[in-house]
Amino acid sequence: MEKNFSHLDESGKAQMVDISNKPSSEREALARGIIKLKPQTIDLIKQHLIKKGDVITIAEIAGIQAAKKASELIPLCHPIQLTKIDVTAIIRENEIEVKSLARCVDKTGVEMEALTAVSIALLTIYDMCKAVDDSMSITDISLVYKTKKP
Repeated sequence: MEKNFSHLDESGKAQMVDISNKPSSEREALARGIIKLKPQTIDLIKQHLIKKGDVITIAEIAGIQAAKKASELIPLCHPIQLTKIDVTAIIRENEIEVKSLARCVDKTGVEMEALTAVSIALLTIYDMCKAVDDSMSITDISLVYKTKKP
């Protein structure tokens, strides 16, 4: 089965998809991503010794802010009314996993907001820790699931 790109018109030109005739529905998306850090950097984060501040709290707030701006950052992404955005950073031995749960009641999905939240939270961790860890690596940003209830 061949699938056409909905963001392209008949001539191949980029366009924003017309969702005006779609009904609103409850939508949810969960995204995740990882940043790998040195164990020493993880210790500094846990002890709140990173000079720029509380890495986890700031990253989670940055993710929330980013989700609200997804349509301003991604050219063909529709602005939607978020009803929930939750960003959680889980510290492990040599990595931090960031998860973002996004919800809305709207005519289009909320996965771009969840993915944007994860991406910016991870970039915030990177920015806050770059002075002490030059080996950080952001990996595995992905959509875990998305749902739509009529």
